[in-house]
Amino acid sequence: MLRPWAAHWFTAVLLCRAVAQYSSDQCSWRGSGLSHESHRRDVEQVYLRCSQGSLEWLYPTGAIFVNLRPNTEPSSGHVAALHVCIKPHAHSQGAHVYLEHNGDLRMLLAEKDQAQGTVRCFSLAEGALFVEAVPQADISRRITAFQYELVSSQGPGAHLYPYLHPGLVTCKPCSDDEVLMAVCTSDFAGSGVFQSVASGANDRSPAAVTLTRLFRQKSRVFARGGARGRGWGGRINVPAPCSVQPGGDEYLLTGAVHFGNAWLGCAPRYKDFQKLYTRAQTAGTNPCEIDTD
Repeated sequence: MLRPWAAHWFTAVLLCRAVAQYSSDQCSWRGSGLSHESHRRDVEQVYLRCSQGSLEWLYPTGAIFVNLRPNTEPSSGHVAALHVCIKPHAHSQGAHVYLEHNGDLRMLLAEKDQAQGTVRCFSLAEGALFVEAVPQADISRRITAFQYELVSSQGPGAHLYPYLHPGLVTCKPCSDDEVLMAVCTSDFAGSGVFQSVASGANDRSPAAVTLTRLFRQKSRVFARGGARGRGWGGRINVPAPCSVQPGGDEYLLTGAVHFGNAWLGCAPRYKDFQKLYTRAQTAGTNPCEIDTD
């Protein structure tokens, strides 16, 4: 429900729409509360139109209304599947972050929780971000800062990203079609073994992996190394409900990179994937060509 004090904000939002400011590159925004007159409770409009970026608000005063959208016009079904995930910087302070929809506010990140760097996600259809400065006698040391990503809740392996589905992640194996698509569309895909698994947070366990094949990677989360410079090494976050055993079988390892960290997606045994890929290649149903040998 819209609280009485919030009514002022949203009246101001309606009045300032005509002078709303776009960020210079439409991916990231950096602004200062010092541009606000101290006696006014200004609401600034910010529009970001990229799949990922950042926001940095120095000396926060008043509030900012952050509209996040992809840089292309998606279909209605695609919008329903799109989520916004935000990750505050460890030094972030000075403001609360809310989700606003039709005048209702829901707390996403309180100021006191931002130093933990906890990721929060919400559906793009649920609304926009409303960032409200916490009144302070001294704002000189306050900076509110976070990264954001637009993440689809559909696609191979998306069901394993814990922040999209808090408390609902299951280790349901991917279907054959999902595995074939994951090799072609995931942020990374390769084959290798789990070397070790460390104790992690409640939502994940970091696993060290060595890859003998690397079909694709969008970010350099795996670095070449190993004996005589062969293979690639790196770390993958394994969702907490899933268990992996170090050593042993070779796996197809696919997944997504979120905020610089690799997350495990579809991961069948590699020998099973080879059989699946051979059948699909014979039938002409493989979505892309890779060298599985």
